[in-house]
Amino acid sequence: MNMQYHIETAWKHCISNIVPLIILTLVAAAVSIVSIGILAPVAFAGYTHSLFQLLKHNREPRAQDVFSQLRLFLPLFIFGFIVFIISIIGFTLFVIPGILFTIIMGYTCLYMIPVMVDKQYGLLNAIKKSISMVTRSHISDHIIVFIIFSALTAIGGSSFIGFLFLQPFATLFLLSVYEEIK
Repeated sequence: MNMQYHIETAWKHCISNIVPLIILTLVAAAVSIVSIGILAPVAFAGYTHSLFQLLKHNREPRAQDVFSQLRLFLPLFIFGFIVFIISIIGFTLFVIPGILFTIIMGYTCLYMIPVMVDKQYGLLNAIKKSISMVTRSHISDHIIVFIIFSALTAIGGSSFIGFLFLQPFATLFLLSVYEEIK
């Protein structure tokens, strides 16, 4: 897998659509904050769908795209709630199990949202597909993608300005990789 190509693809799309991406990212963040995180997964799915349309069809992102995947609200809410409870139990008992569970879930579900948005899969089928994608071949490439995506998201999340610029870049990077391996 050519990581440089995926990074350059994400960069090119970010630079050429910087204003719509900032607006889209602001709307997704506002929806997540105002809903106290309840709508965050479905807003991220809509965000991903919008960036996927940018990557595939060069369609400019629009603020209303954040709401384009509301059909995924219930499955993503239930999934997020279950993962949250298990993570809290892991962190409460001992810190290490919580960290391990979080990392394993992040890695195995790396392509879950893109699969749900692209292929219109249900939750369980999307999780199975994501697991098969990260475990079937070139596991080291997927580990590198996971590390890059996680690092960009974490660094972006450390400041508001960083979030506005790095979240679209990280998501476009992930979607570029997904396009290659699907």
